[in-house]
Amino acid sequence: MPVTLKDIAAEAGVSLMTVSNVVNGNHDKVSTGTIERIRAIVDRRGYVTNASARSLAAKSSRLIGLLVPSSEHDILVLSPHNVAVFGFLERQLRDRGYHLLFRGVSEKAEVDVALRSWNLDGAVVLGFLDEEVDDFRPTDGTPILALDSYSSNPRTTGVRSDDHEGGRLAAAHLLSLGHRRIAFAGPKFSDVGLVRQRFEGFLQAHADAGVEWGPADRIAVDPTWEFGVEGGRSLATSHPAVTAVFATADILAVGFMEGIRQSGRSVPGNVSVVGFDDIDVAHYVTPKLTTVRQDVAAKGSIAASMLLDEVRGGGAPGDPVVIPVELVVRESTARP
Repeated sequence: MPVTLKDIAAEAGVSLMTVSNVVNGNHDKVSTGTIERIRAIVDRRGYVTNASARSLAAKSSRLIGLLVPSSEHDILVLSPHNVAVFGFLERQLRDRGYHLLFRGVSEKAEVDVALRSWNLDGAVVLGFLDEEVDDFRPTDGTPILALDSYSSNPRTTGVRSDDHEGGRLAAAHLLSLGHRRIAFAGPKFSDVGLVRQRFEGFLQAHADAGVEWGPADRIAVDPTWEFGVEGGRSLATSHPAVTAVFATADILAVGFMEGIRQSGRSVPGNVSVVGFDDIDVAHYVTPKLTTVRQDVAAKGSIAASMLLDEVRGGGAPGDPVVIPVELVVRESTARP
């Protein structure tokens, strides 16, 4: 049978309240000798705190949900960038005594169900369309933080990177090298959202340089390695005048590099490539990828702090936090 606080108290010869105080870190009214004796018994007998009972007593589950969109029958897949954010977010919450519950939801209505079913103290939503985030209205007022969202929902807090500046930096770098036909490769986008912002920054760099950019050089493609390979293979025939590609995700950029190689051309000899994220693979490929670096550590840390401020009653939804980005120049770009 599992060891209980009552068992520890009996062996230590102290009250149940004293053991509870020691186990929960409340040492003000307990002597050093008693603390050491109780800890020794706890370690020897392998006592583990009953998290459910503790949460019930505190009226807090200490659970934060990470909710991502997922269709009903598909296996849930995250982008490499989102996996990195997930890791930093989990570490920050763990250091603060919270647990991260990862769950896919097939429609926005399930967000509210998840909040209530799992008694979540708060939730981070990642990967939803802005119009979906606009509709999030938790019935019990559970705090929600939207990562990488441009939603104007007043009920959510936001943390995102400076996507507009990232797109501008990528295009400005390629233009400074002398490229004049630069393809913009990324998923379809609406009037708002991070891809739109990266595209607007991309156009801003062209305007600043006095270079006209035409929509014929826009490549609408999902941000995956497989679609990048396909795009890279067909680049010479579908966009013969293009000498550089800005891809809105590193994994897509790396796919383009492989597709260009398979078509018998080289990077950066024939085509320069810039990505966005600076995930690990940017360092591993040959040539190493020039990319716009997002500070995923800061994103995870700030997101955790802002959400827990709301959970603990010390904050309220406000203006989104925008994290700076920087261009990292490596070997995948050169003069045309």
